[in-house]
Amino acid sequence: MKRFILLLLSLTLVAGIFAGCSSNNSSSNNDQEKSDGDEVTLNFFQFKVEIADQLAEMIKEFEAEHPNIKIKLETVGGGADYGAALKAKFASGEQPDIFNNGGFKELELWKEHLADLSEEPWAANVLPIGKVPMTDVEDGKLYGMPVNLEGYGFIYNKDLFEQAGITEPPATITELKDAAKKLEDAGITAFSAGYGEWWVIGQHLLNIPFAQQEDPEAFIAGLYDGTESIVGNEAFKNFKEVLDTELKFGNSNPLTTDYNTQVTQFAAGQTAMLQQGNWTENMIYEINPEMNMAFLPIPNSDGAEANRLPVGVPNNWVLNKNSEHLEEAKTFLNWMVSSETGKRYITEEFAFIPAFDNIEPAGLGDLGLSILDYSKEEQTIPWTWFMWPDGANKEFAASIQEYAAGKIDYDSLLEKFQTTWDNLK
Repeated sequence: MKRFILLLLSLTLVAGIFAGCSSNNSSSNNDQEKSDGDEVTLNFFQFKVEIADQLAEMIKEFEAEHPNIKIKLETVGGGADYGAALKAKFASGEQPDIFNNGGFKELELWKEHLADLSEEPWAANVLPIGKVPMTDVEDGKLYGMPVNLEGYGFIYNKDLFEQAGITEPPATITELKDAAKKLEDAGITAFSAGYGEWWVIGQHLLNIPFAQQEDPEAFIAGLYDGTESIVGNEAFKNFKEVLDTELKFGNSNPLTTDYNTQVTQFAAGQTAMLQQGNWTENMIYEINPEMNMAFLPIPNSDGAEANRLPVGVPNNWVLNKNSEHLEEAKTFLNWMVSSETGKRYITEEFAFIPAFDNIEPAGLGDLGLSILDYSKEEQTIPWTWFMWPDGANKEFAASIQEYAAGKIDYDSLLEKFQTTWDNLK
């Protein structure tokens, strides 16, 4: 009996030891799974190449404050087609958690994938102009957070203008042609023309005749319903002078000049004017810290309406509503525009003009200040390309390149614009 009792106790003890080991292993595995589950990775797919390095540094600071959230940043932009790359991501199943959307027509195209951000803490601080592109006209909800406010036009080198005897920045097309001639006479190439980039000419440059309409939105609506036409429109007739002036007094080989070459030429003092926006500021200052520059408009006529700068929301941060980590993605967006660290990066490191009333526009360079001056004087025109048919901008660019190469005349160019619109609308 004693032997039996001792054997029973031994078996019970051994069983207890195994049970304890099993329990410890199970507990260890559960703790490991819980630890793994606490740390999430957000895939951040964005297109602003000019802030890629600064954005990566900002993300490091966010991760230091939020150790359970990691962010994998991927940037596709500049000369690359971000829109096509984004579609490829979704088609392959590699859907990012955070990405870019331009709003208007682009909002309509992607709305089914976007999270409603109307009730986010930062939404109340967005400037009115910042809400327009990403507010859906049907449900009134806000689907994106504006990246910033930007403006573009002809950036001009004040020192080269002074060297050529130009005392006042040109405000009309006639004055622009006169200034270009003075620069040529002084041995200075007037324009750095990047006709090798579709978005420079088929989007930013061609926006001018659209935005110079008496009512741009009504004109675009008329193009959709057939009551308006590009062919025969006065603003589009005038646009010929803009193209011809830039091509005549610009750098050689504009059709093979890409974004980096275009900006580098200007920053190095090889040209006096650059058709670009304030997003080039960091790159210009890196090449030439002493650059003395400001904006002048891209004038499309000799009227007072010509002296206006295109200002708008360049793009928006949006969230994938099907993301497994939607709340963490919302945390990041909110931190970016509410924390002192995030606000500092937006103004000082990115050199952005904030689209929020709770962020002071501190640390702006010459170009940012120039945009603020035009905005305060209400000398601005809108960015209309987000209202165009999907894909029209690239076809417009191809037609402009044909004209620049001398393959078609200007009347044919306008007809091609109209055909593109009609085919894609």
